[in-house]
Amino acid sequence: MKGPALLFLSLLSLGSVTGQVSYTIPEEMAKGSLVGTIAQDLGLDIKRLAAGKARIYSRESDEYIELSRDRGVLLVKERIDREALCRQTTPCALHFQIILENPMEFYSVTVQIADINDNAPSFEEGVIKFKISESAVIGAKFVLERAEDLDVGINDLQRYELKPTDNFALKLHNNADGNKNVEMVLQKPLDREKNEQISLVLTAVDGGEPQMSGTMRIVISVLDANDNAPVFNQPTYKALVTENSPVGTVVGSVSASDADQGTNGKITYSITNTFDDVRKVFKIDSENGEVSLIGSIDYEESRNFRINIRASDDGGLTDSCKLIVDVQDVNDNMPEINIMSKSNIISEDAQLNTVVTMINIEDKDTGGNGKVHCFISDNVPFILKTSTSNFYSLVTDSELDRETLAECNITVTCSDEGVPSLSSSVTLTLQISDVNDNAPVFERSSYEAYIVENNTPGLSIFTVRASDADWNQNARVSYILQDSSVNGVPVSSYVSVSADSGVIHAVRSFDYEQIKDFHFCVKAQDGGSPPLRSNVTVKVLIQDQNDNPPQVLYPVQTGGSLVAEMVPRSADVGYLVTKVVAVDVDSGQNAWLSYKLQKATDRALFEVGLQDGEIRTIRGVTDKDAVKQRLTVIVEDNGQPSRSATVIVNVAVADSFPEVLSEFTDYTQDKEYNDNLTFYLVLALAVVSFLFITCLMVIISVKIYRWRQSRVLYHSNLPVIPYYPPRYSDTLGTGTLPYVYNYEVCRTNDSRKSDCKFGTVGSQNVLIMDPSSTGTMQRMQSEKNILDEPDSPLEQKPPNNDWRFTQGPRPGPSGPHMPYGTHIRWTPKSGTRATGGPEVAMGTGPWPQPPTEAEQLQALMAAANAVGEATATLGPGTMGLSTRYSPQFTLQHVPDYRQNVYIPGSTATLTSNPQQQQATAQQAAQQALPPPQQQQQVQSEPPKAAQTPASKKKSTKKEKK
Repeated sequence: MKGPALLFLSLLSLGSVTGQVSYTIPEEMAKGSLVGTIAQDLGLDIKRLAAGKARIYSRESDEYIELSRDRGVLLVKERIDREALCRQTTPCALHFQIILENPMEFYSVTVQIADINDNAPSFEEGVIKFKISESAVIGAKFVLERAEDLDVGINDLQRYELKPTDNFALKLHNNADGNKNVEMVLQKPLDREKNEQISLVLTAVDGGEPQMSGTMRIVISVLDANDNAPVFNQPTYKALVTENSPVGTVVGSVSASDADQGTNGKITYSITNTFDDVRKVFKIDSENGEVSLIGSIDYEESRNFRINIRASDDGGLTDSCKLIVDVQDVNDNMPEINIMSKSNIISEDAQLNTVVTMINIEDKDTGGNGKVHCFISDNVPFILKTSTSNFYSLVTDSELDRETLAECNITVTCSDEGVPSLSSSVTLTLQISDVNDNAPVFERSSYEAYIVENNTPGLSIFTVRASDADWNQNARVSYILQDSSVNGVPVSSYVSVSADSGVIHAVRSFDYEQIKDFHFCVKAQDGGSPPLRSNVTVKVLIQDQNDNPPQVLYPVQTGGSLVAEMVPRSADVGYLVTKVVAVDVDSGQNAWLSYKLQKATDRALFEVGLQDGEIRTIRGVTDKDAVKQRLTVIVEDNGQPSRSATVIVNVAVADSFPEVLSEFTDYTQDKEYNDNLTFYLVLALAVVSFLFITCLMVIISVKIYRWRQSRVLYHSNLPVIPYYPPRYSDTLGTGTLPYVYNYEVCRTNDSRKSDCKFGTVGSQNVLIMDPSSTGTMQRMQSEKNILDEPDSPLEQKPPNNDWRFTQGPRPGPSGPHMPYGTHIRWTPKSGTRATGGPEVAMGTGPWPQPPTEAEQLQALMAAANAVGEATATLGPGTMGLSTRYSPQFTLQHVPDYRQNVYIPGSTATLTSNPQQQQATAQQAAQQALPPPQQQQQVQSEPPKAAQTPASKKKSTKKEKK
């Protein structure tokens, strides 16, 4: 059954909560039985038990009770036996604490164990024997062994029963400790002759439910008469013994007397305690009654002992007394320090009065020996505060600083008030975690770095270092170059800073003459969150290096004219001729200049001042001295290594200017000639080499181009060509052929884009000329190239039977066949010509009369000349034709006008002589002019092709012939 639960709750200033809950349960409950709903009784949320890692803290009772965090209840962990746990102590209770964290709290819990009647009364011995004289008087008392019942209260031993009761009756005596002494009183005289041995049964009965009992058999041997029994001087004796007394220490003594004589008066002492540890701790001398120690005494286990002593004579008569031994406490137990809850790490920014550790102190001694005082070591930022009796909390007392104290060892010492005082201590190690509260600090407030000019880019200049008192990531320092400018240029183009090491590198090569020093800021930033930073100024001083030679300011060295200093022949010793003036842009000793005369026409005549550069005479000038004096002066600086410059000083030793002029005229011209000769030679060689290579490549390209042209264009197998009257076509359709055929010849300098189109049958035989065209020929009606697209849907028509020539009569002006008309258009090479534009219809009228053979020859030569000029206009290349009227008329059938041409119907043979072609073309053009009335219909006449000088000469020769 569950007893009432009492809850006591009090809030403390430390932040920890204490309270007390009490439960009562019967012993022998099954494992897992409910003890109490601790969460409800304490007013806690079940989630708080899980979040706070609730647990039971107890030094000895944790094996009986367990805490279920999920349900918030206390359960029986192991079977509880009240008799084994508390023996005869009442009330019997379990004491423990429930500890919670985040924040730290604890609650005291008491579970009282109620007794059940699970133990029957029992006797130590099952049989007890007495020897009683038959002369024993009525009322004689015989002390019996007391029964023991481990239960308490109503379940304890209640009464005794003795059977049979013929000679003896049972008498009970209540003691101060609540126990009962059992005596057997003789009510009827014994008669040994009638009954030599009597057997009785003593029954002990408890008051539990159900009632339980135990029995002991009493065997009485009837002896002869012993009239007097032993008698103790006092029924109760008291003694005092100090705990931890050594073995053999006499505690006390008892004494009894017997009025009988002889053996009946000899008394023997014995201890009659049963079930307890008295016989293990004490012994009694059977003859003198001294009680001494045979074991150790611990006040914390037993504070007093009750020793039952019996005195008996040889006649069987006995008497009893009690020896009460009180144990005196000594300070033999040190305080025990128990850590209830502990934090190993605390942040350095923790607030004041933050609970770090909870401690429980226990001292088993009593009185002043059990009073404990605790304290901690000095010079730590913590204090120890007491919350309740024997409970302490270690809290923060001041601000923490990890940089000052990273690890804190706190020694807690507890001592009692005993004499001598006993103490115990425990050391708590507490790590203080870091917080980013320290900014990086540079070693110096400012830095100065030196670098020699003309350095290599990437050279390390200097190293800045900053330290951070924090730890780990918070102490990781990164270096950043702050944005600024130096003379309007970002500082990042001058230097760079390594983010990890702080090494400053030069980004460029410095020139002392341009910049002598500059400064910038470097920022150090740690890796904390948020990061802390600090700045430092770095000044870079550039040191001069002897990298500039001296520069001569006077005399000025010019390439086009000659400057000379005049010295009169009457000059005396020390005459100042001139002064060489030079400067050095370097600084310091690198700019210290010295002058020396390196070369001179007459060294005995002039000298140069070492420091001032003055050129003076060292002797008088004579008539034997040459007019032209050339001095080479070297100017050196004082650097390491030194640099120098030379200057040539021309001195004229003369009294008049004309004399000087005649001496120096040829000098200038020779000098200029010698200086430019080498340059011109090298330039001429380079130009000649370039022209030679260019000409060679052009010749090779032309040869290859002409070879390809001859392969494609001029291999014709057609022996004859028809006759085409120039600029005329038959519009009436008179002749043997029923239709007039029109052809369009489109030609370009690329054979793949040339074609010859067979026009539709009709009577519109018109010769169309584009007066603005001087380039290639293209198709007129279609922009699609037939040669480029062999699979074009425009298929070629089968050959016309009227077009094929027979072996008999050949077509001519007087033959049965009429000539065919052609359309010819000249277009530029680039792009597809436009369909619009000015066109001229020439010769649309009929022939006035049949042409003669001479006229036919002239017309044919004019057409050949036009084709030749078109070929010349196209330039070197390949000219192809594309035909649409007959598959037999291919590129190979195009006649080559540069070879001999056979004229049908005539015995004449045309050659490729340009002079003949030119003359014939001119005659044909004059004879083929239309009548005046037809010329009025012509809108515009195309311009004639311009003649070259060669063609003009050939034409003249032809006319002469």
